[in-house]
Amino acid sequence: MGQPVKLAHFGEDREEISLQPASLDIWDSKYRLKTKKGEILDEDVYATYARVARTLAEVEPEEIREKWFESFLWALSHGAVPAGRIVSNAGAQEHKPATSTINCTVSGTVRDSMNGILEMAHEAGLTLKAGCGIGYEFSTLRPRGAYVAGAGAYTSGPLSFMDIYDKVCFTVSSAGGRRGAQMGTFDVGHPDVKEFITAKREDGRLRQFNLSLMITDEFMQAVEAEGEWVLAFPLDKSEAREDGLDMDDPEKVVWREWPVTDGYITDAEGRVACRMYGTLPARELFDLIMRSTYDFAEPGFILIDRVNEMNNNWFVENIRATNPCGEQPLPPYGACLLGSVNLTRFVREPFTKRAYFDWDEFNAVVAIFTRMLDNVVEINGLPLDSQVTEILRKRRHGMGFLGLGSTLTMLQIRYGSDQSTEFTERVARELALTGWRVGLELAREKGPAPIMDEEFEVTPQMLRRRPEMAEDGFRAGDRLPGKVLMARYSRYMQRVAGEDPDLVEAIADDGARFTHHSSIAPTGTISLSLGNNASNGIEPSFAHHYFRNVIREGRKTKEKVPVYSCELLAYRERINPGAGPDGEGDEALPDYFVTADDVTPSEHVAIQGAAQKWVDSSISKTANVPSDYPYDRFKDIYVEAWKSGLKGCTTFRFNPTAFQGVLVKEKDLKSTFYVFELEDGSEVRFAGDEEVEYDGQVHTAANLFDALKEGYYGKF
Repeated sequence: MGQPVKLAHFGEDREEISLQPASLDIWDSKYRLKTKKGEILDEDVYATYARVARTLAEVEPEEIREKWFESFLWALSHGAVPAGRIVSNAGAQEHKPATSTINCTVSGTVRDSMNGILEMAHEAGLTLKAGCGIGYEFSTLRPRGAYVAGAGAYTSGPLSFMDIYDKVCFTVSSAGGRRGAQMGTFDVGHPDVKEFITAKREDGRLRQFNLSLMITDEFMQAVEAEGEWVLAFPLDKSEAREDGLDMDDPEKVVWREWPVTDGYITDAEGRVACRMYGTLPARELFDLIMRSTYDFAEPGFILIDRVNEMNNNWFVENIRATNPCGEQPLPPYGACLLGSVNLTRFVREPFTKRAYFDWDEFNAVVAIFTRMLDNVVEINGLPLDSQVTEILRKRRHGMGFLGLGSTLTMLQIRYGSDQSTEFTERVARELALTGWRVGLELAREKGPAPIMDEEFEVTPQMLRRRPEMAEDGFRAGDRLPGKVLMARYSRYMQRVAGEDPDLVEAIADDGARFTHHSSIAPTGTISLSLGNNASNGIEPSFAHHYFRNVIREGRKTKEKVPVYSCELLAYRERINPGAGPDGEGDEALPDYFVTADDVTPSEHVAIQGAAQKWVDSSISKTANVPSDYPYDRFKDIYVEAWKSGLKGCTTFRFNPTAFQGVLVKEKDLKSTFYVFELEDGSEVRFAGDEEVEYDGQVHTAANLFDALKEGYYGKF
């Protein structure tokens, strides 16, 4: 398939390992540029890199384009991995003119009216068509049974309208052969919160959504105190007048922060008056959440107070939603581009006592990659003017890393150990400091993000959130530029100042090219393809030999594809060349060859916490637990995440009765049985890994059962 792509450097001779067949297959189907007739334009993976490098270098002034093309190509060949939308669509305008290079967006606020709901559904369709993922908050919609004065009727509630968005996403096939991706967030204090938690227990419902609850400190404190939790929704002004509610009655009205204030009653602190719909024990609601995520892997947790407290744009944004995988909390119409650094590419002499990580080359790649990603902003291809305005004003980047688990294994470090958390924190810190230093240089060379030079009025709310501003002599009504409010008063930049105070002071003076630099995405297909199945994002390897369920054009169910971890391939190449293709001879792998099931939930949280200190957006991290993991040990993981200062948490436990995952282990398939009813009423039973011929195609029993149950059969 052309020039091989290096997996890792094995000492001075720098041997190369070519991509495994599954990796090349994914690159060919998702990222290789072809004409609409299927004619190949990218001869090999190196040609894909050259296309991306050339396109991003074209953003530079003509006299330095060639220099930056060579630098960008070097970085791409040494571990810089742009996100899938960039790799697929950069330089492809002639063949895919309506596609975007941006992965992450969030919808405008879904207003509590039929016009508002349908307007956002329309915009979502355009966004998904361009290949972007999108997130929404749905708790802005009044609860089931609430009276709608204009319609003279009672509403069916936010979940019924989410079904509309689900069908839009299912119907609008995302660009480049990808299905659309969506995130639905919901406030834990909304009266329909129980319905949101249990919504996906219905076969086929909301399957185009990831679901996450916005969890507040107030709720978690109520859980710990075994207290009551109030379910409430804002009162509009006409409703309050008609019902004659006393706004000072604590039995009927509670005041809360809310993303929309128009038409609602507010107090001096900007909080909204909410009608109380009832109370329940906070612990009871928490247990419902934990039982649901144990059985169905959803909803996830977004610790929304932490998100907003640590947001660099704290002075101008109220974040209530994230992109589909949660690594990008974004404001209405917010957009962010992604990219990851493949950590396995910096391991030298792996699996030996001399193994080490090449920090110098890592930082060199991060520096060049930061400039590359900044150039992506200029070719964003976003479909909505409001999205373009947001990304040009703030120029959000989301640089992260992939292959952490694989890298630790190659360095002979057990994932989850104290040594692994120390390494993780250093990787995130080095990436952050290098990135912000380049952000300052780019601001001086090309100009800062426009928001840096805008002036903002200091409000009483801002002074309450940042009391040190008053200590510095600022008062309500004063005006300060965004660069000062970010550099001196964002909690994240204050942490950066502890490492490099001169850098942060210079940003306060000159601004930065972007408001956000880092996030850690799940990197599923990018890791499998261009990363040669390095472990996803910040995760350990799922397994070292397993199967991935992929959507294939023309197939009526997902196809089961065998894959190997990149560390296993590297170990075979250097240490155990006699291993067979199905793993014969791999039985005696060293104990540092851990997989996701070997890592405890607490160790997952510790790794995420180590990275989160230096990641200015968020992290997509899933704490995988074995299917037989006891619920009593599982149920407190979200409490631990909250106490650890994380911005969010997601868990996954394989449950074949609920769903068939993307990644599947052979032992789970062999031990899970599926029953099919035939036309004559009789039943047949197959193990999950057995092949079944149905409707002219051969499928695994697991994938066929899942597609039929969920209503996907024949619709991929």
